[in-house]
Amino acid sequence: MNKTLLITGFISLLGVSYVTEEKTELCLPDEIEEIQIKTIDKEIHSNRLIEALIQVESNGKEDCIGDKHLIIPSVGVLQIRPIMVREVNRILKRLGEDKRYKNKDRYSREKSVEMFTIWRDYHHQNDSDEVIARCWNGGPKGYKRKATLYYWEKVQKALKKIA
Repeated sequence: MNKTLLITGFISLLGVSYVTEEKTELCLPDEIEEIQIKTIDKEIHSNRLIEALIQVESNGKEDCIGDKHLIIPSVGVLQIRPIMVREVNRILKRLGEDKRYKNKDRYSREKSVEMFTIWRDYHHQNDSDEVIARCWNGGPKGYKRKATLYYWEKVQKALKKIA
């Protein structure tokens, strides 16, 4: 069998059309293109929610300390409390991951977003932005609490500014 014919056949199985020796054209099936587009859209949408939460929680300030009137204040761009750090570490342990976060990681924007993403992906994989935001603000049943409705309104305003 001709070596070029064998390579051409293998490449076409991968979804790539071999046109000439000078030009190779990528031809993805429609389903794969749709999945890639949906994944990109979901990621952009997810990033918009995170940015809106950051605006509402801390106005983007990494060294922000909130709820100073409480024994344990919330810290960082997403106003994370030590109990959330423990929850994220519990999730990582359940998932068999070696990575762990420390309370000082709350001051890092990058690590705060990582912790939020781990929490969201574990507890709210298929939930709406409203449920995610209200639970972030009000705890596991925050989406049911009347007190979190005002918070959700602020997040919606921030989302509109980001769009």
